[in-house]
Parts: sequence; C-alpha cells; structure tokens
Amino acid sequence: VQLQASGGGSVQAGGSLRLSCAASGRTFSGNAMGWFRQAPGKEREFVAAVSWSGDDTGYADSVSGRFTISRDNAKNMVYLRMNSLKPEDTAVYYCAANSSPSIMRATMTRVYSYWGQGTLVTVSS
Repeated sequence: VQLQASGGGSVQAGGSLRLSCAASGRTFSGNAMGWFRQAPGKEREFVAAVSWSGDDTGYADSVSGRFTISRDNAKNMVYLRMNSLKPEDTAVYYCAANSSPSIMRATMTRVYSYWGQGTLVTVSS
C-alpha cells in the first residue's frame, strides 16, 4: 500500500501549484483523505481533508479560501490546489488516508492509517 505525493516545487509568492496524491496497492474510495504539511523546525500540521465521497471538505484557517482539496475515486487520486501561495506555506506536504470515511477528527494525525512520502513546496517572496 503506497501513497505517492507529487507536484511540489518552487514558486513565487502569489503563485499556484497543484499537488497530487496517487494511491496504489488498494483503493481508498471508502476513506476520507487529508493533506498535512511540515515546515522546518515545526510540527506537522493539518491542511485540508475530504470525505470519502468528496461531498465534505475541511480546511485549516491559514489556507481556507486559498486551497482546494478534491478527489477522483475512479482514479484513486487526491488533489490539493493551492492558490495565492505565501512564503509561510513553504513546507513538505504529505497526503494521508484516514481510517474513517468522514472528516470528523480529520485534524488529528492519529486517525490516519497511511502516509505518503511528502513533496516539497517552496514559496519565495
């Protein structure tokens, strides 16, 4: 079972990126999915989550209105569209599979059973 995050890179402030998370080894269509990030010297923090159906989403206050999480269950993919990027968004971004189909408690790392390897996003001012 593997979650492969991709799409990171370097971008100037105000720019956009789209992160992708590809699941292999099993389907996660019945699981809520989440994105987290970890900046150097800081703890991993919740960014966004989407329910198994895609109908419910949740965001950290710091990214609400700028980031959009979505999923394509037919392709076993999860996405994070990031607009209006700021230098403080610089971090390694991780996708993760929730053990539950809903986004309740989605901000808590302990509810996630599988984690991807991370993709680096660097935003310069």
